[in-house]
Amino acid sequence: MTGTILPKSPAVTLRPLALLLVLSAMALPTLTSVRAEQISFQLRDVPGQYLDVLAGDKIVARYQYAYDPSTPESLHETYKPYLHVMDAAGEMPITKGAGGQFTHHRGIFIGWNKVEQDGKSYDRWHMKQGDIVHKQFENLQAGPGRAQFTSLTHWNKGPEDNGETLIREKRTMTFLPGTGPVRLVIDFASTLTPTGGTVRLNGDPEHAGVQFRPADEVDRKRTQYLFPREGMDPRKDQDPAWVGETFFLKGQPHSIVHVNHPRNPAGTLYSAYRDYGRFGAFFVTEIPEGESLTLRYRFLVIDGSLPDRELLGQLAEEFARKAD
Repeated sequence: MTGTILPKSPAVTLRPLALLLVLSAMALPTLTSVRAEQISFQLRDVPGQYLDVLAGDKIVARYQYAYDPSTPESLHETYKPYLHVMDAAGEMPITKGAGGQFTHHRGIFIGWNKVEQDGKSYDRWHMKQGDIVHKQFENLQAGPGRAQFTSLTHWNKGPEDNGETLIREKRTMTFLPGTGPVRLVIDFASTLTPTGGTVRLNGDPEHAGVQFRPADEVDRKRTQYLFPREGMDPRKDQDPAWVGETFFLKGQPHSIVHVNHPRNPAGTLYSAYRDYGRFGAFFVTEIPEGESLTLRYRFLVIDGSLPDRELLGQLAEEFARKAD
């Protein structure tokens, strides 16, 4: 395989690349301005650091998977993998990384503050006494109309348990061109398998689940949420098909729709009310010993404000019809 280095920008600096999956790079004004099959995706890996997803010559997402426990500072930066979503220009993340308010909120991420097994509870939300570690990639694919990869991760216990693995995860992310107002579609699937006895995923809507966090510079006075029906109370009403958010960065609106697949566990609540924009799906469930749980969500990336409920409902129904 050959390696190509993207032009540098002030916001994104790329290092020499070891992995490059390429099929015809092309400049794209937006992902929705040409037919899906004409859009060529690429995956570019900076080994041990991050994996970029590109549409044409623009970075649309960056999977941060580094793990460096050599110092307290580097461990804090790398104690769990997450996905950055990039702006339309492919230059700046619209999602939050390490630091800022609630440093453990990072991009599109997954975790529970109470992962319970054998009478013990492990915090894989705040990342206290234990880490989520990327081990390797599988299923790297990129080409016309689609990119996909799977990250194998270990949810590890803390030093008091000799860092034993609590859960093995297969985290698969699929990237598709959007249509209409949607620039990018991100399908997030996570299969969680306990390594020992039954695991209970527990906690509360503020500190658990599959979540999205916009960049820390978000204008907190302008964050807005939209629900499938008027008057919905996200603190009480369970199992919405989708929840949308519009947030502002540097005066510009960005929107994310978090779509819930009907095969996910029942009793899901969306913590969609914080002005800093972190929102996502939470539920409580058990994964019996010897079994696995697969979660499925879709994220719709929109440059601008949210469209109306009718269109979002149609897009959610499309995802619900997917078998996987």
